[in-house]
Amino acid sequence: MAHAMRRQSPASLLATDGKPHPLQDTLMAVTLVLGAIAFITAMFHHLHLLSSWTGLIGIFTGAYGQFISATTRERFLLIIGLGASAVGFFLGMAHGGLFGGVLG
Repeated sequence: MAHAMRRQSPASLLATDGKPHPLQDTLMAVTLVLGAIAFITAMFHHLHLLSSWTGLIGIFTGAYGQFISATTRERFLLIIGLGASAVGFFLGMAHGGLFGGVLG
């Protein structure tokens, strides 16, 4: 017999296994937020401490999220967050680094 078609919510786009993934979704959201903060603050030279630290933490959370991700949606959004975190981190490092002037 054919399986009955279930309506999926828009939030489950590309989440093909039909199971909840709370840890992966949390890491995905944290990586996206940290990536956005790092990317936006990297445009301002005096915010290099914030952009470099949030970028570094975003890289680590995104890498761990990629390691344990289960669906295409998680991997796709984690890569976007990882890219934004990396750009923010590298620009923050170019503008003064992780400790820029605090440690000498």
